[in-house]
Amino acid sequence: MSSGQPQNPLPGDREPTLTIAQVAERTGLSHDTLRYYEKAGLIERVGRSTGNQRRYQAADLAWLEFLLRLRETGMSIADMQRFAALRAAGNVSVADRLAMLREHRAELADRIRVLRRNATVLDHKIEHYEQLLLEELEEREESEHEQPGSDGTT
Repeated sequence: MSSGQPQNPLPGDREPTLTIAQVAERTGLSHDTLRYYEKAGLIERVGRSTGNQRRYQAADLAWLEFLLRLRETGMSIADMQRFAALRAAGNVSVADRLAMLREHRAELADRIRVLRRNATVLDHKIEHYEQLLLEELEEREESEHEQPGSDGTT
């Protein structure tokens, strides 16, 4: 039941935070991957509770979700680290971050074009094999009708 109180409040009534287990559940990342992302500099050092447990804020979760999009679109860990370092540098790096994202988007568009072209080739090959099977089935049916006794007479 909800009492209207934040789930994991920090001292001083700051915004609610999430445990590593909650973040893992929401993102699909393992605890080890979350720790690795922090160690690798992909995410800034996560706040800690008085018991030294990681406590993720909404901004951390939003950043992780963006990192997942970068990963799913094929950005390398090295480039993600470079982007994260630029982000940590603040507004002075906005132009560099924009350039990086534009370049990544252009590469993604190229990969999408190649995938679409390959999908079209696969579709044609699938249609070809479906047609071969259909022709084979029709030939079998015709040969069964042409054989003596196939209609029950001799």
